Amino acid sequence: MKKVILVVLDSVGVGALPDAPDFLDEGANTLAHVAQAAGGLNLPNLEKLGLGNTTKIQGVSPVEHPLACVGKLAERSAAKDTTTGHWELCGVVSDTPFATYPDGYPAEIVDPFEKEIGSEVLCNKARSGTEVIEELGREHVETGKLILYTSADSAFQVAAHEDVVPPEELYDICRVARRILDPFNVARVIARPFIGSPGQYVRTYNRRDFSMPPPSSTLLDFLTEQGVEVVGIGKIHDIFAGRGVSRDIHTEGNVDGLEKMLAVNRTVGEGLIFVNLVDFDMLYGHRRDPKGYARSLEEADSYFGTLIDEMDAETALIITADHGCDPTFSSHTDHTREYVPAMVYSPGLDGGRNIGTRSTYADIAATVAELLGFDFDIDGRPFF
Repeated sequence: MKKVILVVLDSVGVGALPDAPDFLDEGANTLAHVAQAAGGLNLPNLEKLGLGNTTKIQGVSPVEHPLACVGKLAERSAAKDTTTGHWELCGVVSDTPFATYPDGYPAEIVDPFEKEIGSEVLCNKARSGTEVIEELGREHVETGKLILYTSADSAFQVAAHEDVVPPEELYDICRVARRILDPFNVARVIARPFIGSPGQYVRTYNRRDFSMPPPSSTLLDFLTEQGVEVVGIGKIHDIFAGRGVSRDIHTEGNVDGLEKMLAVNRTVGEGLIFVNLVDFDMLYGHRRDPKGYARSLEEADSYFGTLIDEMDAETALIITADHGCDPTFSSHTDHTREYVPAMVYSPGLDGGRNIGTRSTYADIAATVAELLGFDFDIDGRPFF
């Protein structure tokens, strides 16, 4: 292969892992439960690829001879967050989970942060982002105090109205937090700009993540060292702290990301095109909207049909996910510990192969390297 397109359907899990009870996620199955809540899914292109072979999905049948080679992946890292999932997909298995602060950040973090930015913060609790903005947005606008909140993830989230703190200024504030938080092993600092007025506050696509750098070499580092171009579409650049990404393409939602994926495929002849589609997780999983999740999946399906029609025999498509986020789950609104799908398609590959249930997401990294003609020495096995 000359080119691999790796697409992460953010949070599209396909069933609880054996250790899901340890994460309070027993019984989770994002894709199956979304389909059930929507009365069935209409995903003709993903069905042909073999998505229905990964779990029982209402409206998406298993096929005897799928176009893709199909299986599912278990996460070996001891976590269920975005950063850990993407890192493992690129060959870095995390033995130590990132630090979380469900009761809010301690004074040893907040005090130097407030001192350096010259402003106090509001909230500093684990909260829903949309709810906390609605609750404290007016006070923030009136006082200029930043809204600080977290979640079950390792995330230091800073929200500000764009008319009060312009996005570029908010990014500088988040860089301060990133430096303070590095010794505390916090995965991400997230800038959360919003606009609007009380009762109508809306988060914008000017969000930006400031991540800790991976602790060891990733697939992206390896490929760029070999002279291979890596194009990151969506939040790939942020997740990897910019490392190993030759070109960063910002997106404003799934449709924008899918359109840019098609455009880049038409103009880039060689390398890795790495795409994250975050709306499934951000807009529908965490917000407990299974019907919106279903509509978004069906919307994405048509783009995969176009991509399949435009691919040549030297291009491979890999579709997977980074964790689950079951929007029907009753015990919490966080990510869920699940298997994720693995589908590999190319006109130049024999499809229909069952690649089984793999023991680590890192098998994706090994497979991408193999497809591009390299042997990437990691704790993962290529599918072929």
